[in-house]
Amino acid sequence: MISIRSNQLAAMINPLGAELSSLKDAEGRELMTDADPAFWTGRAPILFPVVGRVHDDTILVDGERYPLGKHGFARRSMFDVAEVTPDSAVFRLVDSLETRAAYPFPFLLEMAFAIDGATLAMTATIGNIGDAPLPASFGWHPAFAWPLPYGGDRAAHRIAFERAEPGQLKRITPEGYSTPPVKPSPVSGNAFTLTDALFEDDALVWDPIESRALRYGPPQGPWLDIAWDAPRLGMWTKPGARYVCVEPWHGIADPEDFAGEFRDKPGVFEIAAGDSWQCAMRVTLTLP
Repeated sequence: MISIRSNQLAAMINPLGAELSSLKDAEGRELMTDADPAFWTGRAPILFPVVGRVHDDTILVDGERYPLGKHGFARRSMFDVAEVTPDSAVFRLVDSLETRAAYPFPFLLEMAFAIDGATLAMTATIGNIGDAPLPASFGWHPAFAWPLPYGGDRAAHRIAFERAEPGQLKRITPEGYSTPPVKPSPVSGNAFTLTDALFEDDALVWDPIESRALRYGPPQGPWLDIAWDAPRLGMWTKPGARYVCVEPWHGIADPEDFAGEFRDKPGVFEIAAGDSWQCAMRVTLTLP
């Protein structure tokens, strides 16, 4: 584990998957999942080069099929530790024979973590080191403690978006594919209270999401203020678990009826040869 800290936060990142594995406040209280194996042992997997499931767990590239599992391979890949300071760390993953067997493209994925006061900033950079356009998707999947460790009732924890979010939600089918927006939204105005019942049939999926920030926690605080730059947002837990995932996505699971080339998959973007693409997510511990 690689540790970074400020006087207000401390984080631990696992080079396996460049996964944020712990985020604690100045008193050592854990702000992330307890990873109870009865529910889910993940903590904050990186979703690359796909978000969600692709049909038959394969992608089609120039007419040839490649096996690619749900959420891709980055979360199970060992990253190189490229740089560490007391308050920051950078991890790198480069394509290999193993990755090209599932995703036949040269790439460089860099994950940077930096703490400044009460804010953890996470930045992903995908570099196209090949000579043809690079198709990709990317997503964040951090699991935060529910309830947060400040004595607030679990049933009182709520999500408050920066804007009203009145639209219907997509749903994820039992097979793992996405549907058009057909699911009633739990949001009233810009907020809703978290309940296990909301997640009985998998994740809540806003596509699109108008907001680029939300506040999570009980009404009296403290809160986690979470910001992102992605056009989609997933939220997920397993009923009874002690976490809730807040997942900004630059991508989405295959629609039920999609059968085309990976480059044409909804949510896939392309990076020009020699160019790079970047996205970020920030988590701030805010006291009342």
